[in-house]
Amino acid sequence: MVDVDFDVIVVGGGVAGCVTAYLLAKAGREVLLVERGEEPGAKNLSGDVFYSRVMEQIFPGFAKNAPVERHITHNVVSLLNATSAVNIDYWDQRLADPVNAVTVLRAQLDPWLAEQCEEAGVTMLPMVRVDKLLIEHDQVVGIVAGDDVLRSHVVVAADGVNSFLAQYAGPRKKEPLKNLAVGVKSVIGLSSDTIRERFHVTDDEGTAYAVVGDATEGVAGGGFLYTNKESISIGVVLRLDDLKAKAKTSSEVHDHFLAHPAIAPLIAGGEILEYGCHLTIEAGPGMTQKRQTYPGLVLVGDAAGFTLNTGLTIRGMDLAAESGRCAAEAVNEALDVEDYSQEAMDRYVAKWHDSWLGKDMATYAKAPKFLENDAMYGQVGQLAADVFYNIYNHDLTPRRHLRAAAFEAVRGSDLSLRQLAQIGFGAVRAL
Repeated sequence: MVDVDFDVIVVGGGVAGCVTAYLLAKAGREVLLVERGEEPGAKNLSGDVFYSRVMEQIFPGFAKNAPVERHITHNVVSLLNATSAVNIDYWDQRLADPVNAVTVLRAQLDPWLAEQCEEAGVTMLPMVRVDKLLIEHDQVVGIVAGDDVLRSHVVVAADGVNSFLAQYAGPRKKEPLKNLAVGVKSVIGLSSDTIRERFHVTDDEGTAYAVVGDATEGVAGGGFLYTNKESISIGVVLRLDDLKAKAKTSSEVHDHFLAHPAIAPLIAGGEILEYGCHLTIEAGPGMTQKRQTYPGLVLVGDAAGFTLNTGLTIRGMDLAAESGRCAAEAVNEALDVEDYSQEAMDRYVAKWHDSWLGKDMATYAKAPKFLENDAMYGQVGQLAADVFYNIYNHDLTPRRHLRAAAFEAVRGSDLSLRQLAQIGFGAVRAL
């Protein structure tokens, strides 16, 4: 048997990496978790909406014990135009019990996850940058960090969107701009009383907005806003190729969104606590078709492409957690039989395909293509606003039937009935 320093080395202390390390340590394995930052969460831009029921399975009592901000029971989908907005406003108490989704600040959540790992027996190694994988006889057998060489039976790459380890292990190139997006976010301080009044929430409940249209000035992507305990996280996610094609800057689009007359009142009087940007995945279902395993190596979380943007929800952390759970199960089985071959690592892929993670990735496989339609970022929202304008604009002319008002709006739109039918059919197929 080959001498190793650890059974498993996990690179990256985000949700996927921590879940993998935690579950393997709970199974009695010797696990090292290597993190580039001073501590997990130190290099993460604060905040996200976390669909957290998977975490309740892994960490029972997660919503009560973890440092979460608010429980999301109020969701708003907004078609934003230059001078109007059409919102689908959905509140449901059933989303509170059991808790369905929470808002989190990653600078608080990730250290908590690291604490759970340490309590389970994981060895933490912060402030270490992994330079390369240690490969012998076409199998990954550890990592190299500076002058240090650490050996293991399996390495788990949880090192994010531009996974260096995935590129190092095999012929996996950098993702094209079309598959990536940049998220620009501000965290704006507001009192809890102000948040409750403006967003019509009580106690620890919260609101999440998904915004499309003028939020991005026509660039493929969307805006978001969600409530924390005493702050608002707000910003835009912009597909890199379309941002470049439309010759806009991400910071300008972000500022335009925050200044919009439908958005500005929601954050008025607030203090900017944090501002930054982060690279994210735009075409998750396509990226997961690429290779995720090598002998002695598995990719989890963003490194493996696990992100879903449906236009209604943006999901990443719950998918990362489930990928970590599947990876831990497969790696644990490989350790049992001392088999770290390609076939053994591929059992991880089979496990996530068979789980709800694989089913969701398949269900929304067409969503990225649907969201490439330029009409979604202007014409559709304006048409919806024109329909309602014809209904609510009482200009002392006789009222018309809703159907007539709708057809008048369509006739005045740049969209034909055929185009609308294609968009509707595409939405049904994609979502």
